[in-house]
Amino acid sequence: MRILTLFLDGIGLGEDDADANPFASADTPIMHSLANGKRWLAATGFQRSGKAVFIPTDPRLGVPGRPQSGTGQASLLTGLNVSQLIGRHYGPKPEANTRAIISEHSYFKRLTARGKSARLLTAYPPGLLSNFARGKTLRSSVQQAAYESGTPHFSVEDIIARRALTAEWTTRSWRSHLKIDGLPDYSPREAGRLLAHLSRKVDFAFHSHWLTDRIGHRGTLAEGVEILERFDQVLAGLLEDWRADDGLIVITSDHGNMEDLNTRRHTLNDVPTVVIGARAPEFAEGYRSLTDFVPACDRMLFGNQ
Repeated sequence: MRILTLFLDGIGLGEDDADANPFASADTPIMHSLANGKRWLAATGFQRSGKAVFIPTDPRLGVPGRPQSGTGQASLLTGLNVSQLIGRHYGPKPEANTRAIISEHSYFKRLTARGKSARLLTAYPPGLLSNFARGKTLRSSVQQAAYESGTPHFSVEDIIARRALTAEWTTRSWRSHLKIDGLPDYSPREAGRLLAHLSRKVDFAFHSHWLTDRIGHRGTLAEGVEILERFDQVLAGLLEDWRADDGLIVITSDHGNMEDLNTRRHTLNDVPTVVIGARAPEFAEGYRSLTDFVPACDRMLFGNQ
């Protein structure tokens, strides 16, 4: 059993409003097929099909206020209600108490200690890695959880060697905006096939994407539609190359945002969790909130141990 998680920061289940919600208008047939042919909306509700289980998931965790990335990602990757433990939702980066919780309970770290391999498949550009090393920039909770396992972040050299992907799946933004030369040029569909290939090398693979959250804060509807349609092509390539015995694919998020462009703030909406694979119903059993991710992964990877 292997698990590949595709994390999209800041996507929730919003209204069927094509003027404000990219999910209501984007041409995403693969995503629709994973929810019984329905769009990923608040009205979709729980769905189970031969392809996948679609689970509206609570990011609020019983704590007042709007869910945030720092505590939401930490809750996802520790299995603990971090917002409740520190007394509030906090983000975008984890504050000191959240970092301490991640340091002790990181799922990447726990898997490694139990003899499983776990890797964050997202690579980061040289400037950001340098800022991490100098302490100039805090890691996100996802990045911190992976870092606690003792493995270095993937870098530009890993992109060139096709050992990792950029956050945006293809290398287009690194080539056009960061002006990094010598990178392989592949399509979203090819990026999906690469994800399938890389996930076979580890027990727990996790890819983290953040542009959806940025679009929710200051992007346009057209940008939201474009990123969803790009992700749909990534999924197409991934599922083309995915084998029945490869395990599970899990798509999830930390809080709502991009599904309501009428506001630039996070929302109180549920987030989607989509589980693909023969054992998806078993993974989905009792799954209700972000804190259920780690226990569900444990059931798949360790059984009753």
